Amino acid sequence: MAEQIINLHVELLPEGCYLATSEAIPGLVAQGRTVAETLEIARDVAKRLLETRAERGELTAMSPVGDCFDLPLVVGG
Repeated sequence: MAEQIINLHVELLPEGCYLATSEAIPGLVAQGRTVAETLEIARDVAKRLLETRAERGELTAMSPVGDCFDLPLVVGG
């Protein structure tokens, strides 16, 4: 599977952990103690969901990773 770009929505929950979801991949839900951990889990979940959909023939049109793209960077203070 080629690399693809998806948009994630990440929010800090009252419990102090982070939750990531994506409108591009229904069913993608990832929760972690840090943003980095949450993103790592979300990447694994997205990969599995996309692989399952490809096996079922349910291909989703997504943006391939090109030579240039924007990516927000979170820096702790």
